[in-house]
Amino acid sequence: MTDDITRRTIALALGASVLAPAAARAQSDTYSEDEVVRAAQRFFGAGAEGLAGVVRHVFSDLGRPNGYIQGEEGSGAIGVGLRYGNGHMRLKGRGVTRVFWQGPSFGFDTGGNASRVFTLVYNMRNADDIYHRYAGVDGSAYFIGGVGVNYQRRNNVTLAPMRAGVGFRLGANIGYLAYSRRRRLNPF
Repeated sequence: MTDDITRRTIALALGASVLAPAAARAQSDTYSEDEVVRAAQRFFGAGAEGLAGVVRHVFSDLGRPNGYIQGEEGSGAIGVGLRYGNGHMRLKGRGVTRVFWQGPSFGFDTGGNASRVFTLVYNMRNADDIYHRYAGVDGSAYFIGGVGVNYQRRNNVTLAPMRAGVGFRLGANIGYLAYSRRRRLNPF
């Protein structure tokens, strides 16, 4: 009986030691909620009220990201909208990549805004995977100092841009953002 308990204890210990490196590796390849909140607060500054709550909501939906993009963008719409931006993407343990984005939107949407954008990146293994179109639905109300978030998906990669901007934009729209290596005027 004692030998049986000892064998089970050793088997459990060996199983835990095999699983521990995989869990540690998964955490070392991703950002924790605290790391993201600190980076976003440094980026947005003190004016982004509710930022920790938005980050907490995204983490509860999607988990730990393996990267993020810090950038700026401008957009405007009267039914049909355009959005242009640029920034730097950081994938954990893989360095920094410059990115530009542009895209159209269609819907019940009016106004314009200039925003700082902090985008959480999920399931991206190669920095070149960002250079595609990502579809999304955006239902946002931008007021001075407001923070909004939406999700954009392509295959297994998910982007969660959080925007804090100046201006007024109200409505709901559908559209996509095309991420590129260079600034492009054509939003399509």
